[in-house]
Amino acid sequence: MTATTQPIQEGTIPYKGYETWYRIVGNGEEPGKFPLLCLHGGPGAAHDYLESLDAIADTGRRVIYYDQIGCSRSAIPESKPEMWTIELYVEEVDAVRQALGLDRIHLLGQSWGGMLAMEYALTQPRGLESLTIASSPASMIQWVEEANRLRADLPPEVQQTLLRHEAAGTVDSPEYQEAMQVFYDRHVCRVVPNPEYVQRSFASIAANPEVYHTMNGPSEFHVVGTLKEWDIIPRLGEIRAPTLVTSGRFDEATPLIAETVRNGIPGAEWVIFEESSHMAHAEEPERYMQVLDAFLTGVEDAVAKED
Repeated sequence: MTATTQPIQEGTIPYKGYETWYRIVGNGEEPGKFPLLCLHGGPGAAHDYLESLDAIADTGRRVIYYDQIGCSRSAIPESKPEMWTIELYVEEVDAVRQALGLDRIHLLGQSWGGMLAMEYALTQPRGLESLTIASSPASMIQWVEEANRLRADLPPEVQQTLLRHEAAGTVDSPEYQEAMQVFYDRHVCRVVPNPEYVQRSFASIAANPEVYHTMNGPSEFHVVGTLKEWDIIPRLGEIRAPTLVTSGRFDEATPLIAETVRNGIPGAEWVIFEESSHMAHAEEPERYMQVLDAFLTGVEDAVAKED
């Protein structure tokens, strides 16, 4: 990844008695363009693995990231599993927008971030000019079904290791972690070793797993957290923003998952990245930027005609 030469500003905003950390890349928008606000995955990851999106700042739009409360640079000093809810994170999007004066935005959410972006869009917020849903399900029930299908294709000894440790509750063991990595290398990020900025996000979850364990569970396919019954497929038709769905051919958010989102959101477009799994923005960064920039430009051109 080539680092952008754009100016970078970092800071924190108060939220719920704590501090939400943010990072802004770029110096404002060219006429007719809107900033891109990015929602990271996990839940409980950090924004770092999205940093290849910095390149959008070279197209005349600021790129804004933040670490969601409880995560990485927005960690809190005590354990509060009851705090980690969808509602908390939906409200935080508005808090960040208000604090940073983001009246009109493009919103991109990756994985859990896309689930959050859809939940946010359902509140019908003002100034949401577009939505990019990157490798996200609209139903955790469907996600788990698909994860189990992908898992069934892993080598038999890997499957047995996973099952044995899940049954025994020993998912912290190095053996389980190694077996899990086989799945991750196939379906989460196929660039091995992972890019350094992706590794930083994984390290962040490992260092502070409470949000991930509370909402998701110990791994991408062993979902036992509070999100396990989450399903907004029946409500996707309420989303009004122009929407781009992106996913990878080998994605844990399988083509069936991406197609469900595309079919549910009126007028949504879907682009599949043939060489990618769950992190197309990091696996095929140049093509990803081209596709994203073309979509954002199309939205801005349409808005200019209306305005």
